[in-house]
Amino acid sequence: MSKILIGTSGWSYDDWVGPLYTSKEHMFSQYASIFPTVEVDSTFYRYPTPALIKGFIRASPRGFIFSLKMPKLITHTKKFNPKLGVKQDIERFLKLIKPLKDANKLGAILIQLPPVSFYEAPYFEEFIDLLPSDEYNFSVEFRHESWLKERIIKLLREYHIAYCIVDEPLLPPVTYVTANFAYIRWHGRGREPWYYYLYSIKELKEWVPRVKEVANKVELVLGYFNNHFRGFAPRNALQMMKLLNIMNTFSQELAYRRIEEYFKRRAKEELQRRALKALVTNNVEEILKCFTDKSRYQRGRTIQDRLVLIECITNSKITGKVKDYVVEIDLTNRTLYHDCEDWKKNIETAKFCKHLVKFFLKLPKQVSLKILNDIVKNLDKWKFLAKEEG
Repeated sequence: MSKILIGTSGWSYDDWVGPLYTSKEHMFSQYASIFPTVEVDSTFYRYPTPALIKGFIRASPRGFIFSLKMPKLITHTKKFNPKLGVKQDIERFLKLIKPLKDANKLGAILIQLPPVSFYEAPYFEEFIDLLPSDEYNFSVEFRHESWLKERIIKLLREYHIAYCIVDEPLLPPVTYVTANFAYIRWHGRGREPWYYYLYSIKELKEWVPRVKEVANKVELVLGYFNNHFRGFAPRNALQMMKLLNIMNTFSQELAYRRIEEYFKRRAKEELQRRALKALVTNNVEEILKCFTDKSRYQRGRTIQDRLVLIECITNSKITGKVKDYVVEIDLTNRTLYHDCEDWKKNIETAKFCKHLVKFFLKLPKQVSLKILNDIVKNLDKWKFLAKEEG
């Protein structure tokens, strides 16, 4: 399998201090000690200066790879129309970044097209013909589904230009391989904007076989997470590296553990904040909704009452079953035991499964309220365990 390098789109974000960075100082150095590659977004907005390129070379460790966006002057202002002098613009850009290539630190140049249709750009082949793809790695990112034609894919293969594989709302996640390297961008699946989105492990796992399939066909895979808000991108990038089994350094393992712990702690803080507001309603259902998602809550409500057995209720202990699953609440030691698989998966963030939703709904209201009040107000003191751990 080929070399797979995973990173993020950009690195200088204040809200990454905490989840990824230990301080605002020397962000790039901290980033480069963890990730092997980065996608530079600033070159999309303006041509890089020679000083910037030299700075990249000096500041990055050996083997670190930069991928750069082509300036929007070419792609968006002139809409890659050869008749508007983009040949000279391309040559200027390539001349500026050549030192990066000479230092073996240039990965690929991303040509991010505007959201125009195939029919609005009949000169695309003329534009592609201007690219020295025998000297540089180019990848084209389309933003309109009309471009996904065999004719266009064939054209990219003929010029050895990589189709940019994407995960986003506009295009399907097709994995066309059109060059000897592959370029992947995970934008997110949110709305307004897409990239305000945190991928779940389940969603990332869907990509593992795709990445491996692509890697078996090329020499290099460059993958970047663009969902930069609140540290989502570095978390998902590290999770993807873990899933692909390409996490090779202590710095990466340390960053992975730190960012996971940060998100788990923040999830609990957010849960507690919402639950404290719900407590004033004195409504068991409203409080429970803070401990789970809509789907689990609804499924919990639909479990039949006859499948719930309350075995014991005392001032110190409550035990019972939902279907064949055990629930034990130790009020003295502030411990909640349960044994279903969904609970085990979400135990660190205190997210209730459907069985716990039903159990609390089945308990006498005052008993439920007493327990939930204590859990919400003393969340850090409560232990949530799978049954076998007890």
